[in-house]
Amino acid sequence: MSVYYPSSMKTLNLKPADYLQKILTARVYDVAVETALEPAKGLSERLHNTVLFKREDQQPVHSFKLRGAYNKMAHLSAAQLKKGVICASAGNHAQGVALSAQRLGTRAVIVMPTTTPQLKVDAVRGFGGEVVLFGESYSDAFTHAVALEKKQGLTFVHPFDDPDVIAGQGTIAMEILRQHQGPLHAVFVAIGGGGLISGVANYIKAVRPDIKVIGVQMNDSNAMIQSVAAKKRLTLPDVGLFSDGTAVKLVGEETFRVARKLVDSYIEVDTDAVCAAIKDVFVDTRSIVEPAGALAVAAVKQYVATHKTKGETYAVILCGANMNFDRLRFVAERAGVGEEREALFAVTIPEERGSFKRFCELIGNLPGGPRNVTEFNYRISDSAKAHVFVGLSTQGKGESAKIAANFTKHRFAALDLTHDELAQEHIRHMVGGHSKLAQDERLLRFEFPERPGALLKFLSLMRPGWNISLFHYRNQGADYGRILVGLQVPAADNAAFAEFLATLGYPCVEETNNPVYRMFLQS
Repeated sequence: MSVYYPSSMKTLNLKPADYLQKILTARVYDVAVETALEPAKGLSERLHNTVLFKREDQQPVHSFKLRGAYNKMAHLSAAQLKKGVICASAGNHAQGVALSAQRLGTRAVIVMPTTTPQLKVDAVRGFGGEVVLFGESYSDAFTHAVALEKKQGLTFVHPFDDPDVIAGQGTIAMEILRQHQGPLHAVFVAIGGGGLISGVANYIKAVRPDIKVIGVQMNDSNAMIQSVAAKKRLTLPDVGLFSDGTAVKLVGEETFRVARKLVDSYIEVDTDAVCAAIKDVFVDTRSIVEPAGALAVAAVKQYVATHKTKGETYAVILCGANMNFDRLRFVAERAGVGEEREALFAVTIPEERGSFKRFCELIGNLPGGPRNVTEFNYRISDSAKAHVFVGLSTQGKGESAKIAANFTKHRFAALDLTHDELAQEHIRHMVGGHSKLAQDERLLRFEFPERPGALLKFLSLMRPGWNISLFHYRNQGADYGRILVGLQVPAADNAAFAEFLATLGYPCVEETNNPVYRMFLQS
């Protein structure tokens, strides 16, 4: 990836003092706002340390990127602004450049991959940016943007590898130290290409060198961490896309130079930890940040757990909140596992009368107290044994292995799936199918109250001769649970079954004649 410096800066080896001057004189507040530095009360209490959220999600474009983009463009000459600017971006930088161009009265061409979500395309156009869709990746868009830059005489605004962009991002650190003048032990910063952490590190090491600057990357997009370890820039063959705001294969030349010298340490986090961190931010702020915006929160939790700190103060930069709505389901699904508040198991149960009820009773009497069932998936497939997929709430880390051992101890063979990617992503949604053993099956949708004992009440009122042939439940966070149940009820018991449903008192709808059931579940 090329670096676009003004010609006067190509030969400069800027030091923290030089960056300090550039940050202090940066022009960002014509368009950006000084964001709040808020205590995260809930997270601080859980971690026994003070955690401060730097709310860059509150910028007009819901990201810090606006600062660097505007500072770069505000330093362009009148002739350059007259011709216009160009950038390649699939997200936050694009919006920053488009809004900056609108304020400066210049043209902005934004080259975006054809795979860019329509939400972000519409946001850029809403700020007056001219969107050019090209290629399937950022690299394709970047190459096309370079060609257009030369052809149309535009000025390229790099997303991270430019001293003016870096200085603009550094104003965040300036605000943090002004807003909190007491003890501050570390600042946690997400890294994509490195512009944000370069600006933050330059300012902090020039003003308060005692404060640690800790960089954070996804474990599948760790170009800076690998490059610093190798002492040279490395290009990753591929990057994960969950945290698309930090999915960079090659960090910048200048950002790599700065990070090597000034960043104290690095932390890698995974997808589940980031999902849990998004939830942590929501609980404390009622705001939803994007994955990149939650990286630093995941890291501070990991840092405290590793170093066993207490009573320290940490600043965490929430760097963006451009979350696709459709991604929220995935985040909610994985947050429980990320904070280890949910454990997943494959349990083998004898296919005999009373075994299902006995297993549920065991769940209610596990060591440490009863656990809520968060998921239960089962389909009859064998006359001797049943394989069920079970999710249980937990009270802390490391419980899943103990629970699995307890199941096995009581003659329910169990496999711990809590950290199994295949189980989390796919298998939990695929339990079931046609079954030749499901004779006289009736299919019903129930609404169970989300309270302990609701399932046991259902099982206790059932006639012993009615066999459960299908069961599907997933906790959705509501006051009631939606449950799909298959019951083998002989025709002679229809009147007794109607009485059972009336006595149970749970709202239900019979789906035995539903064509979807007949197509996919009935043999």
